[in-house]
Amino acid sequence: MDNLQKYKPTDKMIDLISDNYSLLQVMSRFGLSLGFGDKTVKEVCELNRVDCRTFLIVVNFMAEGFSRLDGSNDEISIPALIDYLRQAHLYFLDFCLPAIRRKLIEAIDCSQDDVAFLILKFFDEYTREVRKHMDYEEKTVFKYVDALLLGNAPKNYQISTFSKHHDQVGEKLTELKNIIIKYCPAKTNVNQLNAALFDIYTCEEGLESHCKVEDYIFVPAILNLERRIRENEK
Repeated sequence: MDNLQKYKPTDKMIDLISDNYSLLQVMSRFGLSLGFGDKTVKEVCELNRVDCRTFLIVVNFMAEGFSRLDGSNDEISIPALIDYLRQAHLYFLDFCLPAIRRKLIEAIDCSQDDVAFLILKFFDEYTREVRKHMDYEEKTVFKYVDALLLGNAPKNYQISTFSKHHDQVGEKLTELKNIIIKYCPAKTNVNQLNAALFDIYTCEEGLESHCKVEDYIFVPAILNLERRIRENEK
């Protein structure tokens, strides 16, 4: 592992979180829970049977501003990375987006205001688009990778197909934010709406970072796996 990485296996896990609290989400998606005391990153990962190298590749990629393209690194565990991505999907679809919707409903009266109704309608359409995008990854991309890991290389699909059609789903929240900011309904719980808007900004950033992990770590790792399988078939 690169000795120049910001975070290392010997660092205390609590120091990572104190330094960058956004890494709490990374921990959660790797199945690492709180209550780890003063244990090091390596110790916490080993206790939870998490691949420490893969965890640190993702953590350092995010901490360094998405500037390190470590996906082609042979040290990465593709099963661990897929588990991380699947947990991210569950977070956005089952927790984050539904929580924002509840806050919007509490903040605005959709029965008496056309703009309020439009906000909720737009949000629901966006959520369906995110779900469709992630369902494609679950049912097509991840199943393809599962086959690769078993030594099979399906002829009807390549990871480059996913890479070419991988939209930045977070970008589409911009229009919703603008509607709320510019045309906020008169009958509004201001504090609740501001809280929902703050969560929308946070969700957008989270989705963008999720897509970058897929584009710059996951896709290169799978390209590397495809190459190795092709070489073995020769």
